[in-house]
Amino acid sequence: MNKPHKRKRYKKKRYFIPITLLVLLIAFRIYLPTLIKNYVNKVLADIPGYYGHVEDIDLSLITGAYTINNLYLNKKTATSEVPFLNFPETDISIEWKSLFKGKIVSEIEMHSPEVIYVFEDQEQNANQEPDKEDWTKALTDLVPLDVNNFQVYNGKLAFVQLQANPNIDLHINNLRLSAKNLRNVEQTQRTLPSPISATGTSIGSGHLKVDGRINLIKEIPDMDVSLALENANVTALNDFTNYYAGLDFEKGTMGVYSEFAIADGYLKGYVKPLLKDTKLIGKEDGFLETLWEGFVGVFKFILKNQGTNTLATKAPIEGDLTNSKTKIWPTVFNIFKNGWISAFKGEVDEDIEYRDAFQEN
Repeated sequence: MNKPHKRKRYKKKRYFIPITLLVLLIAFRIYLPTLIKNYVNKVLADIPGYYGHVEDIDLSLITGAYTINNLYLNKKTATSEVPFLNFPETDISIEWKSLFKGKIVSEIEMHSPEVIYVFEDQEQNANQEPDKEDWTKALTDLVPLDVNNFQVYNGKLAFVQLQANPNIDLHINNLRLSAKNLRNVEQTQRTLPSPISATGTSIGSGHLKVDGRINLIKEIPDMDVSLALENANVTALNDFTNYYAGLDFEKGTMGVYSEFAIADGYLKGYVKPLLKDTKLIGKEDGFLETLWEGFVGVFKFILKNQGTNTLATKAPIEGDLTNSKTKIWPTVFNIFKNGWISAFKGEVDEDIEYRDAFQEN
């Protein structure tokens, strides 16, 4: 008589445990983004000398991905309200194609990130001993796996000085950065396995292009990189040049060309700035400004290449990364070389190679 009743009770007990586990798993899945968010905020709060916060975390267990929304970081001593780092959306996921090569690595896509160096904020307490566990180390801790593929879309880099009058704002907008094979998933014989490239728009609507290769699997990464910034309207620099040199431009264009190689911590390269068709004295300048700019203009006329109307120099940079410096006399010689011997071309010279940074034992 009691067997049917016992059988019903047994069925209820048999389903109770899996249902309970299912409910617990669902509850854990719902709470997991909050758990990760709390962890990220704790990491940001523990960075020495900085404070930061993340607004939200979106999680996808099926694809092995999560998105960090609205992450910012700034110095505790900052007097401005401009975040040093502002990352509206950062997508972090497993790079599935690398699983077939036998490695578990991640890929990161950043959308509209901003890195804004406010001079007054960052220079406070600059003489203090830097913390070994700095903000870069803390941010890498937010990614549980080694990063193999790194992509930036519509980024911004800026140097801002708020106490200058008017404010100085040197920036690169529309930054598109790509770095692949960072953890050397593709086992090749190349010394520099990771290609990197970047494009962007500078102040004055100049065109930035960066190309190179890098090896990140070293304490000081090896690299071979070239950079070209072309056709920037030099008048956009007037706030900067007027504040630091008492000069402003009425017209002209600017270009910057550079190559550098790093091998085992030793750097060799150059920076080549170029001014073309520039005119200094503006109609609204006062008497002292006109006098100073006229004085500088005389030397500019003497030193520029008259055939191409360019003023340029090539500044070699070489040495240990802890003590790299610009060579003064070759820089001065190159000014005269451009003016009287041969004009610099408005392009990367392609005369720096990776092996140039090798040092003999």
